[in-house]
Amino acid sequence: MFFSIRARAMGLQTPIQESFILSNGMSSELIVTQPDMNCFDRVVVSGGTHLRVDYKAEVTTFSRQISPDELRKFSPAQLDPRVLPYVFSSRYCESDRLGRFARQKFGNLNPGYDQVLAIDDWIFANVEYLPGVTDSEVSAFDTVTMQAGVCRDFSHLAIALCRALNIPARYLSAYAYNLIPQDFHACFEAYIGGAWIVFDPTRLAALNGLVRIGSGRDAADVSVCTIFGPIQFLGKTVTCQCTDPNFQPLTRAQQESTAVTLDQPATF
Repeated sequence: MFFSIRARAMGLQTPIQESFILSNGMSSELIVTQPDMNCFDRVVVSGGTHLRVDYKAEVTTFSRQISPDELRKFSPAQLDPRVLPYVFSSRYCESDRLGRFARQKFGNLNPGYDQVLAIDDWIFANVEYLPGVTDSEVSAFDTVTMQAGVCRDFSHLAIALCRALNIPARYLSAYAYNLIPQDFHACFEAYIGGAWIVFDPTRLAALNGLVRIGSGRDAADVSVCTIFGPIQFLGKTVTCQCTDPNFQPLTRAQQESTAVTLDQPATF
């Protein structure tokens, strides 16, 4: 089993202390994958074993605000080569199949930030957040048809539509403060104006209240748990608390004048 549940040290986020504890005295091997530098704990489990995983961390995290005016000068010809993997179609984000739809809906808008914000708004308005209606096989193309899903599906659709407009986009798995009910959460980032700008089409989490776990082309790159063999899942509990008494969540209305990134400049 590969677990991807550690808070990632990256950009404006720094784990201060953390613990990853397995039951029955079992041990794990920490693996960092390329090119996204995601952290996975590899655990070898024998048949008939009851496994409990407890992860706790204290993390400092900040967000950087950018004027949207800086994100409206967009040209695919000037893309940094390091972001090219995020402009191609992937397993769950079939941008090649959604190109015509994306151009019809968003092609006439100002390239860059305005297009991504419109994609974010369209998904929120037209896709119903409905737990249990999808599974691990559902892709962005399926979500357009079903018009229902959870945060994972919302993000996959947004990523595919961005890529169909030649805007690099990637999947972001995170812990989210004030998420109801508490669980692992999925958002997405679009690379505009030399920065990874974060969006949440579900509107369930504050963009400045996220703790990054990992990022990748889609959920397949940062699955919370990748399993090799049969298991029986018994349950999970996720909590994310904020220790800053002055924390103010960023609202959707503020995105009109303030774009948010969780990264330092030129961070991949």
